[in-house]
Amino acid sequence: MKRPEKAVPDTSDDLRPEYDFDYAKAKPNPCAARLKGRTVAVVLEPDVAEAFPTSKAVNAQLRAAVAAVPRRSRKRPPSERDEAVEQGHEADETRGSWR
Repeated sequence: MKRPEKAVPDTSDDLRPEYDFDYAKAKPNPCAARLKGRTVAVVLEPDVAEAFPTSKAVNAQLRAAVAAVPRRSRKRPPSERDEAVEQGHEADETRGSWR
């Protein structure tokens, strides 16, 4: 028995007539304002995602990794104010200088 031929999918970029969107009736997402600036999406490789059952587990591991890495302090040359404080001088607020 001969099988019926399968339809070749249309590869054009045009939408089918049943997907005719009326953008005049579109409404903004009511939840978008609550999420703005608070959510960051990160795509994990499948082998990495397999190790974490939930997003909470991923966040817990990332927080532990961040806490384990020592933070580098920003080295800067001492300012005039820093040197004056080390020597025990006080600020003369009326003149904005150190005595």
